[in-house]
Amino acid sequence: MTQQVPSTEPELAGVRNFRDVGGLPTVDGRRVRPGRLFRSGHLAHATEADAVFLGSLGLHTIFDFRNAADQRLEGPDVALPGVRNVNLPLTDPADGAEFWKMVRDGELDQLRSVLADGKAADRMSTSYRAIIKQRTAEHGQVLHALAEDSVPALMHCAAGKDRAGLSIAVTLLAVGVERDAIEADYLESNAAHRRYRVHRTDDSPNAMSPEVMELLSPLFDARAEYLAAAFETIDETWGGVDSYLAEGLKVTPATRERLRERLLD
Repeated sequence: MTQQVPSTEPELAGVRNFRDVGGLPTVDGRRVRPGRLFRSGHLAHATEADAVFLGSLGLHTIFDFRNAADQRLEGPDVALPGVRNVNLPLTDPADGAEFWKMVRDGELDQLRSVLADGKAADRMSTSYRAIIKQRTAEHGQVLHALAEDSVPALMHCAAGKDRAGLSIAVTLLAVGVERDAIEADYLESNAAHRRYRVHRTDDSPNAMSPEVMELLSPLFDARAEYLAAAFETIDETWGGVDSYLAEGLKVTPATRERLRERLLD
């Protein structure tokens, strides 16, 4: 499997899952230029030192894919002077609100009934398929913005794994990055220092027991099968990446060429 070019990563105290996707190879032998496209979890808890580092990246735009419920729970992003913030929710607050409340508050029997026997993983794959099929306007808006003037850019959601992961994947597909390299970058979200910290209302030992954490793990893992579901949806619905970009996202060949000019070496 193709691996990302190693790079030195900053130690951010209040921002998880941050990385530069520079170095990823394209099918025609080019690479994503370092310092052009970043991804992370939310920036609401960024420390002063984190903000100084983020401010040093020369960012033009931050794309925040959280919905209103996420923002109420976590707070707004830290303000970075001179950086444009674009909020494009990729999930609706009402969708899954009761489910995620159950994740935070539910007792073991309830978690078993909803998550056991592959149901949690199936939910994640279904979510990835839905975002690809239903959020074409948002993904198209991101690609057009990047092609016009919005780089360097940082994309994030809550954990920086699912919604940001899909948006990064779509962007990388548009400039011709190898699918194996896209998957390898996506799976980096599983590293211990990147993973989203699971929050449970009950702080007793039983609330975070090994069985509870095993039930919850499919929701907080980056799994190749989830990204594969997204790629399969593109192929099944549009017949391939080129048609997906042209028909689904309304991205022309000329726009894709501008994207390559802005993002690739």
